[in-house]
Amino acid sequence: MSEQKSDIGLIGLAVMGENLALNMESRGYRVSVYNRTVEKVDQFINGRAQGKNFQGCHSIEELVASLKRPRLVMMMVKAGPAVDALIDQLLPHMEPGDVIIDGGNEHYANTERRTQYVESKGLLYVGCGVSGGEEGALKGPSLMPGGSEEAWPLIKPIFQAIAAKVGPNKDIPCCEWLGPRGAGHYVKMVHNGIEYGDMQLICETYHILKEVVGLSNEELYDVFDQWNRGELESYLIEITRDIFSVKDDQPGGDGYLVDKILDVAGAKGTGKWMSQLALDLGVPSTLVTMAVFARALSAAKEARVRASKVLPPPAEDHNPPFAAAVKELLKEREQFIESVRRALYASKICSYAQGFVQLQAASQEHDWNLNYGTCALLWRGGCIIRAQFLDRIKEAFDAQPDLENLLLSPYFTQIIEKNQEAWRAAVLVATQLGVPTPAFSTALNYYDSYRRERLPANLLQAQRDYFGAHTYQRIDRPGVFHTDWLKLRRPPRD
Repeated sequence: MSEQKSDIGLIGLAVMGENLALNMESRGYRVSVYNRTVEKVDQFINGRAQGKNFQGCHSIEELVASLKRPRLVMMMVKAGPAVDALIDQLLPHMEPGDVIIDGGNEHYANTERRTQYVESKGLLYVGCGVSGGEEGALKGPSLMPGGSEEAWPLIKPIFQAIAAKVGPNKDIPCCEWLGPRGAGHYVKMVHNGIEYGDMQLICETYHILKEVVGLSNEELYDVFDQWNRGELESYLIEITRDIFSVKDDQPGGDGYLVDKILDVAGAKGTGKWMSQLALDLGVPSTLVTMAVFARALSAAKEARVRASKVLPPPAEDHNPPFAAAVKELLKEREQFIESVRRALYASKICSYAQGFVQLQAASQEHDWNLNYGTCALLWRGGCIIRAQFLDRIKEAFDAQPDLENLLLSPYFTQIIEKNQEAWRAAVLVATQLGVPTPAFSTALNYYDSYRRERLPANLLQAQRDYFGAHTYQRIDRPGVFHTDWLKLRRPPRD
């Protein structure tokens, strides 16, 4: 074994783990690596890591022994029981003050539990969200650490060195301490939930432009390229643009690859987690929930094929006033494309607004004291949802840390006001022509519900009180009330 000690150890040499290790080494750090399948260690050391400042280890004990004190060990392994098992393997070889870091896509509740467990053994624990995919891990990810606060000064130099950089001088790292226990992994989960919503909104945009406007893939490329030069500039818009340019390279293939891909979407679960936890908190994260359901409906491909042969589309003249309005909107092709762009932008704002409302509720529930401007900064670079307008979100929370909802920030209020007519027009056209827009419509319904002083929940409360004596409150006097509705009702006509 080399006598030179490493700055950090990394366990798990799948692509994300390898790329993070290479990123750390490229920033001047010596890295010890270990993988349960030790052949993977040798392949890495003799391959991508050859000639670089690494030490390959064939056991947990060897890995821990190779590290400087206090020891830093980062796990990049599959979430769940494997992490608990690995922690138990590490603990006997580590000592008080050492740090165990989980960089996987873990459920925040597990990180809450593990932080308390590891701290009870005298060690420090960090649950760190890592976003940016394989390329981000290698060149600069967004890192969202939380856990034992005493660990932050120990990991900060490495983590901020490897993180993506933003700002005019590209010197602001997309990595900052978020809070205790599971705060980091919760913020990463909300990031992923917003990602679900963003992707669904972009897919609906594509569907409208293709089915309603009739754009070719070349034209779609040009539209998204133009959009990526303005206020919609983002990683997801950029890669969507690129997708429309890729030709089918399979033997005998022709045309564009995107048209050959089966319309069945996969999911890894983080969007579902956010939706489930929103229900637990009682906050309306409707965009991510609808995006999860849209993926579920896409997976029912065979059922949809059968239904398509039975269920009729809307007749062209089934609603003459709306049909006339739609024809009018579609007369100016470029103007309607611009309406779709505005609808996408307004819907995205609602999606992010919901994400931050959920973060606020979770922070209060778990006493994390999250800084929401910091969360926006961490998502500004390196991660999948990185976008230009995240700078405006950070500014909004910096100006008003207790901002109740992004929609109430003057900057975003003005954008919604500016885009509202186009947003409604895009949804109207899609609805009239039978092109599904579940996320666009959900975003618009959220906005319309949130902006109304009075909703029909008064009737809902009356219904609940009628059949279940659930009681209700009144607008004209304090207190809790119950009515014998059956006794006071007007009898039905014979």
